[in-house]
This record gives sequence, C-alpha cells and structure tokens, in this order.
Amino acid sequence: MYCNYTQTIFCGLLLFIFSDLSSLGVVEQVRSYYVDWRMVRDVKRRQMAFEYADTRLRINAIRKNTVLPKELQEIADKEIATLPRDSCPVRIRNRCVMTSRPRGVKRRWRLSRIVFRHLADHNQMSGIQRSMW
Repeated sequence: MYCNYTQTIFCGLLLFIFSDLSSLGVVEQVRSYYVDWRMVRDVKRRQMAFEYADTRLRINAIRKNTVLPKELQEIADKEIATLPRDSCPVRIRNRCVMTSRPRGVKRRWRLSRIVFRHLADHNQMSGIQRSMW
C-alpha cells in the first residue's frame, strides 16, 4: 500500500525530463500540476512578495525612520496601504510540496513530517537514516 501511495504521488507531482547524456546526465525537474488550490494560492503569494520586496523594503524604511518628518512617514503609510495585500511576506505559508499540508513542515526538505518519515523509512531519501542508540 505504501509503495503505491508514494509512486502515485511522485508520478502525479513531478515529471522528470532527462537531457542528453553528453551533458553528464543533467536532470531537469518540471512541475506538472499543484496538489490543490491552496498551494496555487501560496505560489502566487510568493511570486507577488518577490516582485514587491524592494518597494516594500524602501517604503518601510521611510515609515519606521523616526528622524524623518511625520508628513513623510504618513505618505509612506498611505503608499504601503496601496500595495497588494499578497505582496506582504507574512501571508506566505510553508506547505508540503507533496500533500500541501500546512503544519509540521520540515523547512529544509519542504515536506510534512508524515511524508518525510514515510520516505525516510522506505529509504527513498538520500542521506537520511533513522537514529539508533
């Protein structure tokens, strides 16, 4: 049962395209679809936050600078309010790339604890070993 579950997830989620062997067998990873609509929403938020990061940083620097006059800080407040809500990095939620689970995500691998343990137990993650003492 576990093998079919894992194979289904891997086959549905990722599509590997192997380039010619002359270039040392470089593997490109292409996403065929997202798990659910929440993941699509999160990806859009990440893109928007990346787009507006510089603008947001500059405006916030003006807003929080107490040396500048209050009028300038108020203008900066109004400017930050005009930016899209999703441009704020606080709205980004780390999700599991395989199941879209929002909680218990291992940041380094971008997998939920459940999927991480399943893959680690079945020796499908390179360099991961169960601790023994």
